[in-house]
Amino acid sequence: MLIKERKIPLVILILEALCRRLPQNHPNYQEIQEELGRRRAGYQGELAFDYYLRYLPKDKYMILHDLNLPDGDYNCQNDTLLITPEYALIIEVKNMAGKLIFDTDNEQFIQLNNDKEKGYPYPIAQAERHQEYLRNLLKVHKYPVIPIEYLVVISNSYATYFITGKNTHKVKPRICKADVFQNKIRYFENQFTNSVLDTKVLRKLCRQLVKMNSVPTNYVLRKYGIDKSDLITGVFCPYCNHFPLIRKKSKWYCSSCNNYSKEAHLNALMDYFLLIDSKITNQKFREYCHLTSQDISKRILVSSNLNCSGTTKGRVYFPKTIPW
Repeated sequence: MLIKERKIPLVILILEALCRRLPQNHPNYQEIQEELGRRRAGYQGELAFDYYLRYLPKDKYMILHDLNLPDGDYNCQNDTLLITPEYALIIEVKNMAGKLIFDTDNEQFIQLNNDKEKGYPYPIAQAERHQEYLRNLLKVHKYPVIPIEYLVVISNSYATYFITGKNTHKVKPRICKADVFQNKIRYFENQFTNSVLDTKVLRKLCRQLVKMNSVPTNYVLRKYGIDKSDLITGVFCPYCNHFPLIRKKSKWYCSSCNNYSKEAHLNALMDYFLLIDSKITNQKFREYCHLTSQDISKRILVSSNLNCSGTTKGRVYFPKTIPW
C-alpha cells in the first residue's frame, strides 16, 4: 500500500530557490548547482525504480517515499522505506552512469565514467546510519523490535558495479540493480518470517512517520554557510526573469520586457517560505518585495490564499503546506 507518494523532494525545491536567489558570483554557487544536478538525477532514478515496486504485494508492504525525519538540526532522508509486519527495508537509490566501485576496505564509493574518476559518500555507511536512526526512533516511541534491513539499488540500467575488499561477502547482499530487486525481496522474505507488527500498529507507525516528515527551511543555507542577507530580494519577472518588478496599475510591471503580471509575487513568496521562514508579516513582505504601501501589501497577502493568525501588527501569514 502506498502511504507516502513520491513527489519532487523538498530539498530540490530549496536548491532551485537558492539558485534563483543567490548571486552567481557567490563562492558556493557552482557547488550548489552541482548538488542540484545530482539531486535531480537521483530523483529521476527513484522514479525509474518505482516501476519495480509495482510487483510488491499491496496488502503486505507499506511504501513511504522521500521520507525526511528530524535529526537535530539536520534530517534523515530515506529514498524509499518499506514496512511489513515482519521487517522494514531502507532503500537507497543510486542513478549513476559508468562503473561504480564499492571499496569495502576503505569504505569508499567511486565512479569511473568517461575516463574520469570521482569519489562519493559511501552508500553503505549512509544506509547503516539510517538503519540505526530508525531503530532508535522505534525504541523511543515504544514500538515492537522489528528487523530493519537496507538495500542500495542501482537504477541506471547501463551502469555496472563492482564490490572489492575483504568485506565483499557482507556488502554483496546489500546491493543490486533495479531489475533484480524482486530477487532481493525474496531473499529478505525468506530471512524474516515471523510477524512482529499487527495491522493496527503498522498503520499507526506509518501515520507517525508521515507526520514527522519535514525538512528544516534553513538546512541547505546552513550547509553552505549562506546568510539570509546574501539572498537576492524582490519579485522576478515570470517572462524574462528580470528583477525587481514594481507595482503599476495594481499589477507587477517589468521594465525590461514591458510585461505585466498579476501573480508574480506568488513565486517570490514560495522562495521566501523555502529559504527564509515558514511565515511572513506585512512588514517582512514589504521589505522582501520592495513595496512601500502597507495597504497594498496587505491586499496582496490576503489574496494569496494563505492562512493567517494574530491581529494588527502581530499578524503573520503562512502556507497551508510546504511546498505551497
